[in-house]
Amino acid sequence: MAANPVDILTYSTWKFSGFPKERVIGSGTSLDTARFRQALAEKIGIDARSVHAYIMGEHGDSEFAVWSHANVAGVKLEQWLQENRDIDEEGLVRLFESVRDAAYSIINKKGATFYGIAVAFARITKAILNDENTVLPLSVYRYGQYQGVKDVFIGQPAIIGARGIVRPVNLPLNDAELQKMQSSAGQVKRIITNFF
Repeated sequence: MAANPVDILTYSTWKFSGFPKERVIGSGTSLDTARFRQALAEKIGIDARSVHAYIMGEHGDSEFAVWSHANVAGVKLEQWLQENRDIDEEGLVRLFESVRDAAYSIINKKGATFYGIAVAFARITKAILNDENTVLPLSVYRYGQYQGVKDVFIGQPAIIGARGIVRPVNLPLNDAELQKMQSSAGQVKRIITNFF
């Protein structure tokens, strides 16, 4: 599923299609995560392939950066920044906000966001066709992980291969991140509850 609101439409597709939840895949936070990694990489002067970080939650205003797992070549981002002083905490917040709001800027200038999502979906398709069993941030079904986030599709890392979602990757979230995940899922859940 590559249409917005992706998490809600992925859930709807699953409900109406009767397909197994593992075979209904939303682009989730794939594009947001790619933009986030690229923005971090540019800010600290490192190739984006060496920056590992995720955006999780609803693809939209309630998504959040998983700072507790962000790293540069295995070095936690927090430690990297202490040693390199490339950006401060306020700068990180602004960087995330610019990534979260990037779609609005693109829509204002071009009218729509065609190319970014096309590249993200090409990556997802490649992972399926080549049975890569790779980890991508996708909109996947949740059934109770993250203390009550259940019966909702939401963006998080997941292993994907030829059969679809092999399994979600449940990153241990700190308290603030867990609260953001629950809030984000709650927003999606409130909308789908009106229809299902």
